[in-house]
Amino acid sequence: MRKPLIALIAATAVALVGCVTINVYFPEAAAQKAADQFIGNVLDESGASKPPSGKDTEQARPAPGKQPSASLLDLVIPAAQAAESPDIQVRTPETDAIRARMKARFGGQLKALFDSGAVGFTADGLVAVRDAGALTLDQRSQADGLVKQENNDRDTLYRAIAAANGHPEWEPQIRKTFAEGWVQRAPPGWYYRDASGAWKRK
Repeated sequence: MRKPLIALIAATAVALVGCVTINVYFPEAAAQKAADQFIGNVLDESGASKPPSGKDTEQARPAPGKQPSASLLDLVIPAAQAAESPDIQVRTPETDAIRARMKARFGGQLKALFDSGAVGFTADGLVAVRDAGALTLDQRSQADGLVKQENNDRDTLYRAIAAANGHPEWEPQIRKTFAEGWVQRAPPGWYYRDASGAWKRK
């Protein structure tokens, strides 16, 4: 009776190991840190915002999401689980070029559009014109062009980060992490659109 039971436990352990080796979880805390560094570099170094005084970057971030509780999986294969905990890498020639273009835009006309409330961040990590009526026709045309350029870079950035880490399927989670980071690092008075589509002022 004991032999079949032992065999069943062994088979279960093997199955659990197989699950871990093919299912790499998204490293949320590492992604938050990487996003905060990228966003801080764009906004702070372009002069669009100032980092929180008296606090370092990590303290300014909210606590990472709830960590998974201990389970049989943790007890059986902790080493395998640790091996599947990659960091997020955001430095590639492509992302460096995107960051430089973003810094140039935020250091110029895009910052003025955010300051005036004409443009704001969106819940999907992009930017959008919030109040076209506050702009002249010429300004509206320029704003549309800047927003299009910015969003093209943002879409490319999120895809590039996911691809650089060998997990294209992480793009939606990377986008969500960056979307939250842009709002958190935005200066007071800037607008953002939440998941329900409502515009709010920070």
